[in-house]
Amino acid sequence: MDAFHHPDYYQLDDLLSEEHKMVRDATRDWIKRSVSPIIEDYAQRAAFPDHLVKEMGEIGLFGPYISEEYGGAGLDHMSYGLMMQEVERGDSGVRSTCSVQSSLVMFPIYAYGSEAQKRKFLPKLATGEFLGSFGLTEPNFGSNPGGMTTNFKEDGDDVILNGAKMWISNAPFCDVAVVWAKNESGRIKGIIVERGMEGFTTPETHNKWSLRASATGELVFDNVRVPKSNILPGRDGLGAPLSCLDSARFGIAWGALGAAMDCYDTALRYSKERIQFGKPIAGFQLQQKKLAEMITEITKAQLLTYRLGQLKNEGKATTGQISMAKRNNVEIALKIAREARQMLGGMGITGDFSIMRHMMNLESVVTYEGTHDIHLLITGLDITGENAFV
Repeated sequence: MDAFHHPDYYQLDDLLSEEHKMVRDATRDWIKRSVSPIIEDYAQRAAFPDHLVKEMGEIGLFGPYISEEYGGAGLDHMSYGLMMQEVERGDSGVRSTCSVQSSLVMFPIYAYGSEAQKRKFLPKLATGEFLGSFGLTEPNFGSNPGGMTTNFKEDGDDVILNGAKMWISNAPFCDVAVVWAKNESGRIKGIIVERGMEGFTTPETHNKWSLRASATGELVFDNVRVPKSNILPGRDGLGAPLSCLDSARFGIAWGALGAAMDCYDTALRYSKERIQFGKPIAGFQLQQKKLAEMITEITKAQLLTYRLGQLKNEGKATTGQISMAKRNNVEIALKIAREARQMLGGMGITGDFSIMRHMMNLESVVTYEGTHDIHLLITGLDITGENAFV
């Protein structure tokens, strides 16, 4: 049974609107009902719970900040963050599916797509009828996406796309992919590639120890003919995909906090029930030290994400601020997961509890959407004005 109790040491719920709490609680109820009872089984089998996609669409987890005109819920960014917090509290892989769909597929189409593209793709992505993926990372270009070699050449009313993308969430099952590639002059453009286009394949990545309930794969383009009408007209250059990553990283900052909260809550409840030397282990100083440090870091991360949500709603959140929150919250989540695992002893490594699954998942979260070290350099560049990347 999912007995999660929300930690709120600084009474931050008092700062949330009634709509924010309603959105969060509805997402939490769905996680307890539809995700928690099955997720350990799917993770153990390394299987993607694809039946959840339609459910996520039904409860509004896809593109909640997209306007209702295109199938979204028209909510604010704080609502999106709270949703991602609850979803990753359930599982990072399920949150990855939401983040990719919302921030990396729907967002660029909404922000940079033509009216025809918005009307064709966004409503079906919002309901989960379409599942999307985002193609930026390549086998030889991860932290340096500007070095990509995936390219296209014009051919009449179409372009011919060649190349490959790697470590792509949702790839094996995606219906559409927003792919970033260079044109003949070397300019980066976004292209919507659709399932069924000849030469487009999506082999699945196997043998993962992390995000085992998430579908990961490649996007391979072998002379794929794509209509020019599928090129995103609103923005190009490297800044276009990086703006999508800002949106995704915002959701990750909230999501990682959810994983940390789940690990803390599990360890707290276990420590009150586990008897050693005649009393609950919660009564021992070292265990209290662990729990006190966990709730302190969670509270600091809650304040960070709350303020970031305000800035995002006001259109003021910077790339540097988002990077700081992503890096900090994933780091504290990993530390809390490791400490919580120790508190549970041998039970902590079993699927009877969520902690070890969170810990393995977070090893991917600390790397994707910008590695831990890259985010440190983004902050360094922001505060010094000196570029340490080159």
